Amino acid sequence: MKTDLTKILSISGQSGLFRYVNQARNGAIVEALADNKRSMFGMNSRITTLEDISIYTDEGELKLRQVFLKLKEVLGDAEAPSPKSDPEVLKALFGKAVPDYDRDRFYVSHMKKVVDWYNNLVRYASLDFTDPEEEQEEAAE
Repeated sequence: MKTDLTKILSISGQSGLFRYVNQARNGAIVEALADNKRSMFGMNSRITTLEDISIYTDEGELKLRQVFLKLKEVLGDAEAPSPKSDPEVLKALFGKAVPDYDRDRFYVSHMKKVVDWYNNLVRYASLDFTDPEEEQEEAAE
């Protein structure tokens, strides 16, 4: 099954990733990827779709979707190192996967989040992503 990154959410202050389920009167109903437990988060929660996140590179910004695919090229079917790994291990991984990442603006704390999200997708979803452009074309037909 393909993963739609527009429906995979990161919620500030919460660990793990969530799948968007439905709109509620004053927030959103989500389901944790790890255990499928449903929760509701109000309008004051900072909710971000993984589709909207990018990392800084020397050339500009690189969408998280592309970062995940580059990590998969380097890691194969294996999981990424733990977010609690030595910072040098994470820097080496991103140095291989995204050699032009901006070392002044893409911090180890960001790398930790990205590898945590990557591992969550490997475990509970898929790195086979839906293509938003294809979906728009299908909707237009």
